[in-house]
Amino acid sequence: MFELSVPWWALSLRVAIVYASLLVLVRLSGKRTVGQFTPFDLLVVLLLSEAVSAGMVGEDHSVTGALVAAVTLVAFNWLVAVATARSTRLQTLMEGAPVLIGRDGRLYADALKRNHVPRIDVERALREADCDLKDLKYAFLEADGGISVLKESSGDVQQKSGV
Repeated sequence: MFELSVPWWALSLRVAIVYASLLVLVRLSGKRTVGQFTPFDLLVVLLLSEAVSAGMVGEDHSVTGALVAAVTLVAFNWLVAVATARSTRLQTLMEGAPVLIGRDGRLYADALKRNHVPRIDVERALREADCDLKDLKYAFLEADGGISVLKESSGDVQQKSGV
């Protein structure tokens, strides 16, 4: 029950490899995959966890092995958080940067398409910001997948966050 079938460092190495690989895959999948979960996205996340679990712990089914894997995952998550907090460049690489998807009453269809953002999501963000398209100053797809709307109002710009 508590006896490891492989060395603890081998478990940690396997977990580190899987963590790094999934981090890259999730980052490559785009902002909307991370920010807005559909039922299909949730299914992919659940299946990903099932698919990689054997790769992390191998044949070890001990409580100790599970704890080593969990500690390694938490440690890597902490390291990534510390590193991205200290380096803007690394933060942009890991988390992405906002993308301008609309300006001055016009939405950029190519930017929406490139970032897999349905127009209906932008329209929802506009409604939540109480902003007509003609009053739109800027619309950004944020790094977390949300849409921020800045509207022009009586000569000044007000920020409203949506979706």
